Amino acid sequence: MKTKTAIDIFSGAGGMSIGSIMAGIEPILAIEFDIHAAKTYEANHPKTKVLQQDIKTVNPLEHTEKEPFILFGGPPCQGFSVANTKTRNLDNSNNWMFREYLRFVKDLEPEWFLFENVVGFKSFDKGKFAVEVEEELKALGYETNSTVLNSSDFGVPQDRKRFFIVGNRKEKGGIKFDFETIPKVKNKITVSEALSDLPSLINGDKIEKTSYKIKKATNQYAKLMRQNSKYAIQNFVTENKPHIIERYKVIKQGENWQAAKNNGLLKTYSSTQHTHSGIYKRLEENKPAVTIANYRKSMLIHPNEDRGLSLREAARLQSFPDDFIFKGTLSFQQQQVGNAVPPLLAKEIIKKILEYNT
Repeated sequence: MKTKTAIDIFSGAGGMSIGSIMAGIEPILAIEFDIHAAKTYEANHPKTKVLQQDIKTVNPLEHTEKEPFILFGGPPCQGFSVANTKTRNLDNSNNWMFREYLRFVKDLEPEWFLFENVVGFKSFDKGKFAVEVEEELKALGYETNSTVLNSSDFGVPQDRKRFFIVGNRKEKGGIKFDFETIPKVKNKITVSEALSDLPSLINGDKIEKTSYKIKKATNQYAKLMRQNSKYAIQNFVTENKPHIIERYKVIKQGENWQAAKNNGLLKTYSSTQHTHSGIYKRLEENKPAVTIANYRKSMLIHPNEDRGLSLREAARLQSFPDDFIFKGTLSFQQQQVGNAVPPLLAKEIIKKILEYNT
C-alpha cells in the first residue's frame, strides 16, 4: 500500500507534523520562513525536507509530487487586523498568506487539507472573511466543513480554541468531514496532571537536563509525554526582576494582575485600564491551563512556585512530547511554543480523517 504523505506549510516548530506522525502519517515537506522555527523543525523531523524561505518564492511541484494525501498549515494572522475596516477581503495585499495557502491547494491537489487559524478568523469582518476563504476552497473542488475546537476537549491540558477548515477532494468522493464525531475526552487533563512530575525550579533557572521530580509518571498524560525520554530537558525559566517576583507572591491560583494591584504592587503601571485579564495569571492546578500564547510577555505564573513557566512546562501544556527540542534563543523558543498547534489536537483531527479512508 502506498505510504500516505503530508505537507506542512507555515509549519512553525511543527506541532501539526508531530500530531500527523502520532496519527501515522509522515510529513515529507515543510515550509517555514522563521529561521529559528525552521531549525527546530529540522532538529525534530530529520527525514522531512525543510524549506526555510518565503512561501511566495516556493513552487511546491519542484519539491514534491502532486497529490499528497494531506496538506496542513495555519497562515499567520497578521494579515487581517481588526483595526483594518476598509479592505478586509482576500484581495487585500496584506492577506497574501491566505492566498499562498490557496495556491498550494490548487497546485498540489491534496486529497485532504487541514486549515488552522485563530478564533478571530471566524468572526473577522462579521464572518465574511472565513466564508470567502471557504468558498474559494470549495471552488478548487473540495467538500469543506469548518468549526472552532477547544484543545482541552481532546486531551490537551489547555483551554485553547482554534478555528479549522477541513476539506476533501470531490473527485475522491467529496466527503464532508464531521467534526462532531471526533471523540472527546471524558475528563479534561489538568495542569497538575501535566506538570507535577517535572522538576521544581526557581526564577531564572537554565537547566538543560535533569531528572524528573517523580521517578515514574503517575498519570497517563505524563506517561505519554515521557515515553521517549529519560530526563526532563530544556528547563528554562525567564529571569524576572525582584519586583516582578514580589507581585507573583501575592497572586493566588486563578488570580491575575488585579491581586497585585490590590496589594499596591503595580505602581509602575501608568494605567491598568486596558490590561488583559491574562496578565500575571497564576495557573490553577485542578483545571486545564489558560491559553499558552506569548506566556513570557503575559507573565503566566506556575501554580505552586513563584516564577514564570519553564519552556518544558509550556511545551507540556501544549502536548509536545518531552524529547522535542526547541532551537534559538529562549525568547524565540517561547514564541515557537506559543504559536504552535497542540500536537494531540492535530493528531485527533488527522486520525478522524484517516477513518474516512479505511
